[in-house]
Amino acid sequence: MLALSGVTACAPVQKVMTLHPDAHAETVQRAWPAPDRLPRLEYEGELVGERNFVAVDGSEGRGRQFLRWLAGLGGPRADELRLVRPQSGIVDSAGRILVTDTGRPSVFVFDGAGGSLEIWQQAENVLEFMSPVGIVQNGPDEYLVSDADLGAVFRLGADGSPRGRFGESDLLRPTGLAVDVATGDVYVADTSAHDVKVFSTGGRLLRTLGFAGDAGDVPGALNAPLHVEVRGGRVYVTDALNATVQVFATSSGEPLAPIGRRGLFVGNFVRPKGVTTDNDGNVYVVESYYDHLLVFSADGEFLLPLGGTGSQPGQFFLPAGAWSDAQDRIFIADMFNGRIVIFRFLGDKG
Repeated sequence: MLALSGVTACAPVQKVMTLHPDAHAETVQRAWPAPDRLPRLEYEGELVGERNFVAVDGSEGRGRQFLRWLAGLGGPRADELRLVRPQSGIVDSAGRILVTDTGRPSVFVFDGAGGSLEIWQQAENVLEFMSPVGIVQNGPDEYLVSDADLGAVFRLGADGSPRGRFGESDLLRPTGLAVDVATGDVYVADTSAHDVKVFSTGGRLLRTLGFAGDAGDVPGALNAPLHVEVRGGRVYVTDALNATVQVFATSSGEPLAPIGRRGLFVGNFVRPKGVTTDNDGNVYVVESYYDHLLVFSADGEFLLPLGGTGSQPGQFFLPAGAWSDAQDRIFIADMFNGRIVIFRFLGDKG
């Protein structure tokens, strides 16, 4: 486990986390829809890695600045800890933001309250992560991480220490993870098996949702599911190759009407990936191929597009996962830009 503690070779430096590590001077729009309409989403900032942590006095300390000047490092350091290919994440009960990264591969832990960044690399004591994708909090002091290449879900303690695994005999290629807070059941998108497997908190397989099929308009048909969200009695599953979001009832597992369809217009899907919801029940879906975030009502009505290819706020480059927190912040893993973009849902407050 690596950690950025804020200690330099010269003197201890207290650090705080900022959501604005890089300036966006060219940015005009920071709220969506357009400025002449009531805004529903507002840009709040982004996470990239070590650069999000700055000294309390706004400097790095003279000693470290002098050493960087001698080395000719005026910009980001070559050894800087930063996101490479972020996939998904959560905000835990302590307010930490945990992000899976297949490019490192590891879990980044952004601790705003502690002013520190940690990197968790160990899936087990003698095994490092290979392709970590999904992550959830499983109780007050445990986290679950799915690794697509290792074919299992791994348990980690609150400090990142390995605690075991489950699902290796049931899963082919586990990707997205979600937990039903009402029951504690763990939902795992199994991309290669074309279904979603439901496990108990202890790791016992309970049931399977969906079936292999290449017709996205057929409720329950799945073709390479990637991410999953459980909220409000519903399970939302992004179906990458069927270009839709399949919906299931948590109580019965019954397939409900899918959200969205394949197409070339804004609001259609080509490669949907991440999915999350807000406190009003709106559904946010990452359309990776066209670099968009698409917002739907709980009933599947298309409400709002946000995106376009680029690196400015409101733009993406092959985005992946999505998640939200209790404060209605919406997090997007902007994969090829190597960052997490954060928006806030304003509701009717505007």
